[in-house]
Amino acid sequence: MEVTSALGTIRIANDAVAQIVARAAAESYGVVGMAGKGLKKLLPGDRGVSVRATADGLRIDLHVVVEYGLNLAEVGAAVRSRVVYEVERLTRLPVAAVEVHIEDVRRSA
Repeated sequence: MEVTSALGTIRIANDAVAQIVARAAAESYGVVGMAGKGLKKLLPGDRGVSVRATADGLRIDLHVVVEYGLNLAEVGAAVRSRVVYEVERLTRLPVAAVEVHIEDVRRSA
């Protein structure tokens, strides 16, 4: 992923964007954790986030665990909004889509 200006080009790694997404999602209201999907649950370092660069912008998939008793649609919308805001603010890359997958519901400790 690249940001180009009159002064030059900045290349941003997918992993750097994935870290921004994971932090923004984890700090969102109602999210108690991140979840891997399928076999990814077994891999160390998996944050439950995938980022792809397309012609129209970044496409982000994230898998979260939500606190029991909250409206899942509202939590998903809040996570999506916060992730788009933080990624665009910190990277200046456009976000085309954010898919929030709620993998589990748990009581917070």
